[in-house]
Amino acid sequence: METFTHFRNFGFILVVLATFSCAQKQQGGGQAGMAQQVKEYPVIAVTQQSTKLFKDYPAKLEGQQTVEIRSKIAGYIDKIMVDEGAFVKKGQVLFRLNANDIQATVRSAEAQVKVAEADVNSARINMEKTKPLVEKNIISKFELESVESVLKSKEAQMAQAKANLENAKANLQYTMITSPAEGIIGTFPYRVGSLVSSATAEPLTTVSNTVKVYAYFSLNEKEFLAMTKGLEGKNLQEKFATLPEVSLVLADNSVHGQTGRIETASGLINQQTGAVNVRASFPNEEGLLRSGGSGSVRIPQLIDSALIIPQKTTYELQGKHFVYVVGADNKVRNTEIEVLAGNLKDSYIVTSGLNAGDKIVLEGIASLRNDTEIKPKLVEAGSLSENMPTATPVKN
Repeated sequence: METFTHFRNFGFILVVLATFSCAQKQQGGGQAGMAQQVKEYPVIAVTQQSTKLFKDYPAKLEGQQTVEIRSKIAGYIDKIMVDEGAFVKKGQVLFRLNANDIQATVRSAEAQVKVAEADVNSARINMEKTKPLVEKNIISKFELESVESVLKSKEAQMAQAKANLENAKANLQYTMITSPAEGIIGTFPYRVGSLVSSATAEPLTTVSNTVKVYAYFSLNEKEFLAMTKGLEGKNLQEKFATLPEVSLVLADNSVHGQTGRIETASGLINQQTGAVNVRASFPNEEGLLRSGGSGSVRIPQLIDSALIIPQKTTYELQGKHFVYVVGADNKVRNTEIEVLAGNLKDSYIVTSGLNAGDKIVLEGIASLRNDTEIKPKLVEAGSLSENMPTATPVKN
């Protein structure tokens, strides 16, 4: 009986040992499994690259000269000599007013001049007759002074008559309304038969000289200072002359075929908006651009050494951007960065949070958590400074 009891205790010990051994094996196998779960992720090294950024600013287009055409005299429109939207030259006749009344006024003024000339001749003859009589003391000097006074009065009347004639002829010329500049004709609010005058509220039309077009746009105070600070030049115009040429993006997203330059800016900052009005000019020989049009002025900016990363390496949380930086222990740490989207294709420019040489996870960031250990695989990111496709330039 005692022997049986010893045998039973020995068997129990064997079972315990076997169980402990199995547990050890399972624990070892679990640790091996954990080691096998460290995944491989592609990572890239952050490098500095050169790129060109641009930013578009909404702009309003105006011709270099826009003139309102008005009538200087009252009259009925007798004929319209051009069509709306036509190109006209300086001095070209645009409208003709009915001139019958003014022609009659001219003829009357011419007659008045002839009458005045005759009166002057008569008074001069009378004076020439009076002088010898006064010299011979036949009549008094008072008579001569009276004759001379009449002559001066008649001469004044003749000068007035001639002035009236010149005024009437000028009014006759005003019946032919000409263009003061070359450019594009606007619309016609008044048609043949309409009575117009210098007091008419709306102009007969406008003439816009669009050989050169001005694009007016606004920069906030911070952008304006960033653009002009450090430029060489004694004044603002000289500083603007050193800026790179700018492009004009039209309403249909096409790009004007000729580049322009920023020429000047207003001397005051709008207190309500905090903006500075800036003017750029663009050549427009073929008249593609029209006054009153809209577009965007595209300003380029060359950055020599920029930290550029692919957008897919980042994730956004509460309006902030983060990347996973790989540490020396191969563990990733989520790091907040500040980025500039600009116009790069699928890339961001990092302004803070990263340094050149830092390694960040390229793909698969959705499955990562902070302090996750990974097996990094360094890959080449290639060129990240490619700009987004821009609109095709319109050839002039």
